[in-house]
Amino acid sequence: QVRLDESGGGLVQAGGSLNLSCTASGRPFSSYAMGWFRQAPEKEREFVATITWTGTTALYADSVKGRFTITRDPSKNTAVHLEMNNLNTDDTAMYYCVEGPSTSRMAKGEVDHWGQGTQVTVSS
Repeated sequence: QVRLDESGGGLVQAGGSLNLSCTASGRPFSSYAMGWFRQAPEKEREFVATITWTGTTALYADSVKGRFTITRDPSKNTAVHLEMNNLNTDDTAMYYCVEGPSTSRMAKGEVDHWGQGTQVTVSS
């Protein structure tokens, strides 16, 4: 059974930074994409970023492009990270680590597995 575990959320002031991490377990992941979605209060879940398993290709939502960076370490086959800079109050949300069939399909909302989420709160 696939398991995705997030860490690194918290409270930060606007303009600050946070780093999220996710570890995956349960089966081989070599042919899948990983990424992040988020859900703000009273809003639908939305795509944030995705990266191929090899770490060579990444896609971002327009709202985070230039501020967030998704990476993974090929030597650590089960980890993906999200570096978030210049945070603003619109970034306040529950952030979910996800796994899916490909980066292009994930960017369109197709996800196979979800983590439990980690809360990010940005204060003004």
